Amino acid sequence: MKTELLKRAFKYRFHPTNEQAAELSRTFGCVRKVYNLALEARTVAWFQRQERVNYNATSAMLTQWKKTEELAFLCEVSSVPLQQTLRHLQQAFSNFFEGRAKYPRFKSKKRTRRCAEYTRSAFTYRDGALTLAKMKSPLAIVWSRPLPEGAEPSMVTVSQDSAGRWFVSMLCEDASVRPLPARDTAVGIDAGITTLVTLSTGEKITNPRHERRDRTRLARAQRVLAKKEKGSRNRDKARIKVAKVHARIADRRRDFLHQLTTRLVRENQTIVIEDLTVRNMAKNKSLARAISDAAWTDMRSMLDYKCRWYGRNLVAIDRWFPSTKLCSACGTVQNKLPLNVRHWTCACGATHDRDVNAACNILAAGLAVTACGAGVRPQREPSRTGQPAAKQEPLTAK
Repeated sequence: MKTELLKRAFKYRFHPTNEQAAELSRTFGCVRKVYNLALEARTVAWFQRQERVNYNATSAMLTQWKKTEELAFLCEVSSVPLQQTLRHLQQAFSNFFEGRAKYPRFKSKKRTRRCAEYTRSAFTYRDGALTLAKMKSPLAIVWSRPLPEGAEPSMVTVSQDSAGRWFVSMLCEDASVRPLPARDTAVGIDAGITTLVTLSTGEKITNPRHERRDRTRLARAQRVLAKKEKGSRNRDKARIKVAKVHARIADRRRDFLHQLTTRLVRENQTIVIEDLTVRNMAKNKSLARAISDAAWTDMRSMLDYKCRWYGRNLVAIDRWFPSTKLCSACGTVQNKLPLNVRHWTCACGATHDRDVNAACNILAAGLAVTACGAGVRPQREPSRTGQPAAKQEPLTAK
């Protein structure tokens, strides 16, 4: 039986010619226009006539729009990205009707990500040269790493970020991604701000605070932007400078998280984390900036897909589990434990580092879930063993 290979996207920067940049900019605008027109048509049909319009209907509308004088410019770009944006809209409505997302919103010229998606019929890839539809020459790609040997892109996404950088993402089958050899180690992770993660082994990894390191540069660029006249060329130049500072911060943060999560996945068979509601936590005005800079959501996302790639187990325990106030030695829950208390002593005599103790409790709770399928909420009624499920599993794997 043939094993299905994992599909993986490889993203690279490229430097388009003036002609290619103009063609891609027109494509981005047409993609946004078609999406908004289709969304408006589907919204009117649903709220006025209670009629559901599907992808086939919007595709037929697109054919009619191209025949009108007002929208004749849609014929100047490749039709594939326009069809793909209709498919994305169909998926957005499916997610809405199934309760997985909110109602689709219109794309904005200033705030929406500029991108276009090309399927296999709209590009050619030969000998490392990628040529898109409606273009005469291949893209000048900066090959920071090679594609998998023998891989052929099945889909290409071209995008431009707010800093003006151009990127191309190629979806390929990657035979090198396969489960790693099994290990008998497990680790609990307690996320923090000063210390980004504390492991149940006692190791602490300091938060690099990338945004704080560039805060002076960012503030200076933002002050210059605030003094420029709206709509002027100088304001647009200043906006790009601000965007470049943000891009530098995001790139460094992403690189650090990739290195950290890859190391955790390679060294451990089971990884246990907390199911944090970062969006609600970021509503704290005093900590919102620091929480956003820590990027806990990105770290969890990376752990999630890397564990699936390499055959590891990722366990997320309940967000209400009292990992910090629970003594990992005797199981006693403290009534109060203010944030300024970093070390505390339990009535049983055990002295704890706040973060290491929380990581050990997170690991115990995760092992209890995997061993007996028990929950990790504080129990209202005692169990048959007299201990919460999180304490029924000994801390043998560290």
